[in-house]
Amino acid sequence: MPCVISSPSTDSGKTTLSLLISCWAFSKGIKIQTFKVGPDYLDQQQLSSIGQPICRNLDIFLSGEEWVQESFLKHSLKYEFSLIEGAMGLFDGLGSTTYSSTANISKLLKAPIIFIVNARGQVASLLATVRGFRDFDSELSISGIIFNNVNSDRHKKLIKEVFENEDIEILGFLPSDSKITLNKANLGLISPLDNGKEIDVEYFANFAERNLDVFSLIKFLKSPQKKTFNSVSFKDFKIDKSKPIAIAEDKIFHFQYPETKEFLSEIGIPLISWSIYDDEEIPNEASSLIIPGGFPEKYADHISNSIKSLNSLREFRNNGFIYAECGGMMILGDFIKDENGNNHKMSGVLSFSTKKSKLSVGYRYIEGLKDTPIIKQNQLIRGHEFHYWEIENNLSELDLRKAEHHKKLSSPWKIKSWKTEYKNEGFFDEKLHASWIHLHLPSSPEVAKNFIDATQMSFSKDS
Repeated sequence: MPCVISSPSTDSGKTTLSLLISCWAFSKGIKIQTFKVGPDYLDQQQLSSIGQPICRNLDIFLSGEEWVQESFLKHSLKYEFSLIEGAMGLFDGLGSTTYSSTANISKLLKAPIIFIVNARGQVASLLATVRGFRDFDSELSISGIIFNNVNSDRHKKLIKEVFENEDIEILGFLPSDSKITLNKANLGLISPLDNGKEIDVEYFANFAERNLDVFSLIKFLKSPQKKTFNSVSFKDFKIDKSKPIAIAEDKIFHFQYPETKEFLSEIGIPLISWSIYDDEEIPNEASSLIIPGGFPEKYADHISNSIKSLNSLREFRNNGFIYAECGGMMILGDFIKDENGNNHKMSGVLSFSTKKSKLSVGYRYIEGLKDTPIIKQNQLIRGHEFHYWEIENNLSELDLRKAEHHKKLSSPWKIKSWKTEYKNEGFFDEKLHASWIHLHLPSSPEVAKNFIDATQMSFSKDS
């Protein structure tokens, strides 16, 4: 069974270790199907960037246990080897619980754990840490351990002495090396789609071979032997193939799960790429538009000069359905105010601006306030939120006609996080859904059906 790469905490080297293993395998002509625990887009993009199969997210909170098991089997059975990268610390899940944690995934999939621990400034304390994690849950199997930031032979020798009587296999010691350090920004790793550091596959592969027991590790990467799985089933959709969906996808907007496009393609909807970065107009044949999350704040000045794209977006508002998440919603406003207080003009489809604020991050419980294109009244779904920006209401700056148009919008749902109160969030009307919330549409058939129904509607101009 493939292993789960986990650690005591975030920033312990899980992604680096996963990349080292994947690069070494790639250098030997070995394909590895990688998975990422949780909703993270950026680690997933890193693991998808080095010539291996597309990395897949496994998230129990967002998708449910059945979807996680089905997705894991569907993709891992295609290849001889698989690897699951954990998130945060091993037991960190929803709020103060272990629900939807890496440990939860490990037990669900019956996958052993390879533990990577930051050894800087520690020797005997490492044993206390490992024993504590091993004994916290007897149902888990920590089968191997790798120590990070071990920069001398003496340090390595002392760690081996401490662990010589433990029934845990030591699989490597990683020295510090700036060439394998991954660049970070506010939301985590910098995506390779966003001018992130390009992985030097050859260097990573050689580094792995020097510092990891790769031939012992490979035995922990064997894909499961089960040959069948239950495929996620969707209701029959009535698809009009003359109504393609355009998707914003470029170095600005790339926070989307690969399953979304795969699902839409599988049910017969034509998909068209649209790039705001390249100042493209929305294709005339598109009847709906998806604007996923991304980093519009980083490219705010560039977007404000993408005149054709912004004009096209304003025109599309009258004629098609728009679905926008997080950063995608930000460009629907009037302005993005940067950290220096400068306003960068956006499309003005919605009557607000956005400015830098404190971090909003975490899983969200969602309840529909009324029937909308995405959610129905009282329907309960789940999503996640991850941004540093907040909305400012600009109605006082608008002309009367635009203000009256904006009054037709309302919140589609109310949201809450772990042990908090519900609050209204987002904007909708019959032709638009915009929210800070990220959804995983393919694992929620009812929401997917609502979405598809919205994209299949016909709108008259200025309706």
